[in-house]
Amino acid sequence: MVFPIQSANSSHAHTAPPLRVATAGEALFDLIEEPDGRLKPCAGGAVYNLTRALGLQGVGTLYLNPLSGDLLGRQLARGLHDAGVALASPTPVREPSALALAALDAEGKASYSFYRDGVADRQVTADALIAACAAQPHLQVVATGCLALMAQDAAIYQPWLAAQRAAGRMVVVDANLRLSAVDDADAYRANVMAALQHAHLIKVSDDDLEALGIPGANALERAHYLQQQTQPQWLALTLGPDGAWLLQRDGLAVHAREEAPITVVDTVGAGDCFLAGLITGLLAGPERGEETLALRTGGLTAPVTEARLRAVLHHALASASHCVERAGCTPPRYEEVRERLSLRRSATAAGR
Repeated sequence: MVFPIQSANSSHAHTAPPLRVATAGEALFDLIEEPDGRLKPCAGGAVYNLTRALGLQGVGTLYLNPLSGDLLGRQLARGLHDAGVALASPTPVREPSALALAALDAEGKASYSFYRDGVADRQVTADALIAACAAQPHLQVVATGCLALMAQDAAIYQPWLAAQRAAGRMVVVDANLRLSAVDDADAYRANVMAALQHAHLIKVSDDDLEALGIPGANALERAHYLQQQTQPQWLALTLGPDGAWLLQRDGLAVHAREEAPITVVDTVGAGDCFLAGLITGLLAGPERGEETLALRTGGLTAPVTEARLRAVLHHALASASHCVERAGCTPPRYEEVRERLSLRRSATAAGR
């Protein structure tokens, strides 16, 4: 059996955008607790959500991990197919799909318990990831994070990240810590920090910085400290309802938050949609990546102007805002993000 989805070497690839981003990490099903105690199944996992969100924003995206041939795996594959994502491993594996139990608090914030021993998305090697990326002539960006950063999988992802940075691709790492998924928190933190050393773009939340034990009087101080301990061109700090910061290596920093009220249904996948928006913004949208790369001295990882940095951050925030207004991870399409930004500019102009 082969999933009904474009593979990385599909003969139909000419009808799809060139594969510019490759993602590696978990794909699982969230079982989300409903108010009446029932569990609602939703396709998820941070990297899976990011992958779908990139595809829906029109960015040619390749998912590198295998999926299961079980019912849940077929549904995960269908979600990627519908988002226009290609699979590096279109033949399913026998191992089962992973599960996560998500409990929501009064503010819609999720906490997770994971069931991931012997699951499909972990049936991959560093060599396979490196080879899949090397086969893509247009590949500009690789991204991972969250459960892929567990210490048990260090031999898979750390060599791959090092190889991608050495190959000149932009490396994106989302810390997105899940301490409930591990037994050895210190080993987990150390492996996350090792992965962040490879990144050109780091995404962290205020909760991530606390979980990592980064020193500082507040989240922004901690973010600056982490930036100095690593070597990214950009570090994105998300603060929930207080918006987000985007820090550039040269000291340039911008902050933004949603000015209009937002009705939060839940926050499942919001950070993943935010990161997809960042990557899409840095690529200048679904169609202009090659043009942008050619125009920017120093390539895709070169510093940008304050106006560009602010535009990228606003695109990311709009992507996340769309998600939190709907149940589960519901990434927006590129046109929906642009429309939201247009309405925001119109409202700002009217206010002036």
